[in-house]
Amino acid sequence: MLDTMTLDQLRALEAVAETGSFSAAARRLGRVQSAISQSIQALETSLGIALFDRSGKVPRLNDAGRVVLDDARNLLRGAEALKARAESIAGDIEAELTLAVEAMFPMNVLTASLKALNERFPLLPVTLYTEALGGAEQRLRDGAARIAIYPPEPQLSENRETEFLVTIPTVPVVAGDHPLAQEKAPLSRGVMERQVQLVLTDRSPVSAGLSHGIISHRQWRFADLNTRLEFLLGGFGWCNMPVTLVYDHVKAGRLKVLDIAQHNAPEFAIHAVYPRGRTPGKAGRWLIENLRRHSAGCSQPLRDAAASVVAA
Repeated sequence: MLDTMTLDQLRALEAVAETGSFSAAARRLGRVQSAISQSIQALETSLGIALFDRSGKVPRLNDAGRVVLDDARNLLRGAEALKARAESIAGDIEAELTLAVEAMFPMNVLTASLKALNERFPLLPVTLYTEALGGAEQRLRDGAARIAIYPPEPQLSENRETEFLVTIPTVPVVAGDHPLAQEKAPLSRGVMERQVQLVLTDRSPVSAGLSHGIISHRQWRFADLNTRLEFLLGGFGWCNMPVTLVYDHVKAGRLKVLDIAQHNAPEFAIHAVYPRGRTPGKAGRWLIENLRRHSAGCSQPLRDAAASVVAA
């Protein structure tokens, strides 16, 4: 019966296949040859098939044995992974880490930290959600994310622990060939109110009623930053965009920063956020600390980038 098959028998099969004989397998496993022979015979009985051709002086794997060997190796590796995973969980390392990250967060920082996380915790599976506006908060509320990286609104931060990472400046931009790009600066609010402004809209109800930097009476709404950026580059509308996403486009002349009278483009203070009373495990804490170190190194470059595109 298959339920009598053991990992010890599978290890014996693998050892015989790799060393070429029962005696060599016994030496590798630190056992006597008779014990190896008994393990192989018990495995064959469990499976109901012969695994070795015993017609010669030395038993050799037959066709069935070679097929079973591949499956045996997969089972052994799976058992090793299971044991390692259990040891990790017992050591306060999460069984899985789920993250919801605001799309304006610098992707180079996130990528570097997640690569380092994988090296530090190679068995840890990670699920990453990229969100906008209230999406990251909603993932926390739904229980889909263990940690969220986003700018929490004070009135929406009840029952949350927040750890500051970095401030993301935004700049008002328009395509280089848009009529607004040719207007004399500074642009009055009256002029801007008549232009189409591209505004992010929240897929979730989290940020309903909140607005950041909306001026125009004519608004087109988008659910994600990348689609809005494509419309900008296509010469349609204007909006405030994170400097992380438009720096290269401004330097290349594809986008132009607008000088708008009495308008301060919003800044977003990005935090690592998790439910109060549910402190992340070792992997989550390690990731937050790594993100903080990488973010600290990019804070001034982000401000310098914002200043340089404004001056461009």
